[in-house]
Amino acid sequence: MNRFKKEEKLKVKKEASKVSRSLANIFSGNFLSKDNVVSFLPFIFFMTFLGILYIANGYYAEKVVRDLHKTGNDVKELRSEYITIKSDLNFKSKQSQVAQATASIEIYESTIPPTKIVVNEDDMIKIGGNN
Repeated sequence: MNRFKKEEKLKVKKEASKVSRSLANIFSGNFLSKDNVVSFLPFIFFMTFLGILYIANGYYAEKVVRDLHKTGNDVKELRSEYITIKSDLNFKSKQSQVAQATASIEIYESTIPPTKIVVNEDDMIKIGGNN
């Protein structure tokens, strides 16, 4: 059992040393001097380009959402203004309000009720209307 535990400890130490060496190569920049890295440069540039596009798309989506909220608020404001103006128009177009508004220019409501004009067909023919 002791032998197995010693072998596990050695594997863990080797893996830890590989990770620490890899991190040291990355931080020091030594990994860039290897030949296989140069062959991956087009892929790295492509991935960088995709990352930039992803970030730009995020900003564009946020702008669209802001514009959407702004337009929604404008629509709500215009709807409330429409309702207010419509209410005022309904109030001002009542017969009593129209009579009150036209009294200043001396136009008053008629107190004589309207009469119906009846024309017979015989009278129409005499006048000259053959319709």
